[in-house]
Formats: sequence, C-alpha cells, structure tokens
Amino acid sequence: MYQKYKNAELVKPGGLELKDRLVGVQRVTKVTKGGRAFGFSAIVVVGDETNVVGQGLGKSKDVATAIAKAVEDAKKNLVRIPILNGTIPHEQKGKYGGARVNIIPAAPGTGVIAGGAVRIVLEAVGVHDVLSKSQGSSNPHNVVKATFDALLQLRDAKSVAKERGISLEKVFNG
Repeated sequence: MYQKYKNAELVKPGGLELKDRLVGVQRVTKVTKGGRAFGFSAIVVVGDETNVVGQGLGKSKDVATAIAKAVEDAKKNLVRIPILNGTIPHEQKGKYGGARVNIIPAAPGTGVIAGGAVRIVLEAVGVHDVLSKSQGSSNPHNVVKATFDALLQLRDAKSVAKERGISLEKVFNG
C-alpha cells in the first residue's frame, strides 16, 4: 500500500499500545431483484500517539463487524511518521482523489488546528501542534488518504543527511 514512499517505515503492531478512532461509518445500499440490501463501511485510524499510525477500511452487514474489520485492516498498515517536538518537521501537501490536505508545523501551545478526518489522523499519530487546511473533496475516505500522503512524504533532518551522505550541520547550514 505504501510502496511509492521511499521513506515509509512499516511497523508491526506487536508490543504497541494502539488506540483506534472511528473516522466514519457509511450505510451503503445494493439494489437487487429481491429489494435493497443494506451494508456498512467503516473507516478507522489507529495510532500509538507517539509516531505510529495506520488506517483501515472494513465492510460488513452490521456496524460492529465493519468497525472490527476496519481496526484489523488498520493494524496491517502501520507506518512510522517523523515527529519533531510535538509538531511535524516541515510543511507538506498531500492529495488523494479530489481531496487536498496541507499540513504546516506550528509553535508549541498552538494545538491541532484541523477539522474532521485530518484532526483524527494527526491526533492518532501524536502531533500536538500543527496547522492544516483541507481543500477539495470532504469525503472522509479520501481526506484520510490525502493526510497519509502528506505524512508519508515528511522527512526528518537525520534521514535527509543520511540520504545525501553529509553531516547534520551541513543540511542546515549548506
């Protein structure tokens, strides 16, 4: 799922205290010759609130099973996100489908200035101070994936220095 991100570090769920947060539950309808068949799809974000987060989708005929399936799916898609002093290392834009998300680092004490699905993802990953703007589609599925797109593109100074083969000081001072 995260193959296109070269710095995405996949994490195993063992030994982590993960908290799951429900982003949304949709009732979906399939019209058959016998009438309407109702089902539910749930999107869930799990995170340890330090720097590991994952998202999952579950579908079932009843809500509880859909949520349980979504949590299981989310645990299979855990990634580590670089966090620097309670905020993100740099500004980043993410997109998925029609959803666009812009996340910006903020000074300590700012809080999570984000709405809906973006807030849930940022709180689950453990970011305490961040500004964000969601544009385009407000579909929670796409907003969550756009937020993940932005988070997975984040790089901390150590990984940049290692990638370029230079010292940390040279990254900042040129």
